Amino acid sequence: MNNTITIQDAQNQVDEWIKTYGVRYFGELTNMAILTEEVGELARVIVRTYGEQSFKNSDKEHNLADEMADVLWVLICLANQTGVNLSEAFEKNMQKKTTRDNTRHLENEKLK
Repeated sequence: MNNTITIQDAQNQVDEWIKTYGVRYFGELTNMAILTEEVGELARVIVRTYGEQSFKNSDKEHNLADEMADVLWVLICLANQTGVNLSEAFEKNMQKKTTRDNTRHLENEKLK
């Protein structure tokens, strides 16, 4: 499997998977709830890996990369079903951040 895909490729792959195996997209509100659940699972792995909490036996089957991919999957589902081109949105967002924050962090004494 090729490890380098574009965001648009990912959106297309998710859409094809949904059409082939998933029957249809869940509703937007359902996917928003699923996204929240997946972010919680990612948070659980991070807090147990990098924070003070320890893993429970039931947590050991989860891994960071897989939980991140789950978050990405549901985010892509939401983008697809709401007509958002994530490649374009990401590019515009990077431009916005660069224009707005081009010196903000460099001048932040807390970051030095």
